[in-house]
Amino acid sequence: MTLFQKILLIYFVVTNVVTFLTFGIDKWNAKHSRRRIRETALLLLAVLGGSIGAWLGMKAWHHKTKHKKFQLGIPIIFVFHLTIIAFLIIKGLI
Repeated sequence: MTLFQKILLIYFVVTNVVTFLTFGIDKWNAKHSRRRIRETALLLLAVLGGSIGAWLGMKAWHHKTKHKKFQLGIPIIFVFHLTIIAFLIIKGLI
């Protein structure tokens, strides 16, 4: 595994863990009438590489499951990420 591949792997793992935890924190805040995390911030985390963490956070905490932009957006972002990864693999960049 090259240095670039290691860095990319670490980036995606950290981004997905942070996104998953952020969804959990937002759900906890909602239950305890605390300040919420903006939907744009949650979606931005997904776009920046945390789509798996976002999807898992939605499933684990039943969070944002009734919002259409999350029901459709997170899977679309995930497919977009898979497409990019497939392209990079085909081009031999990872």
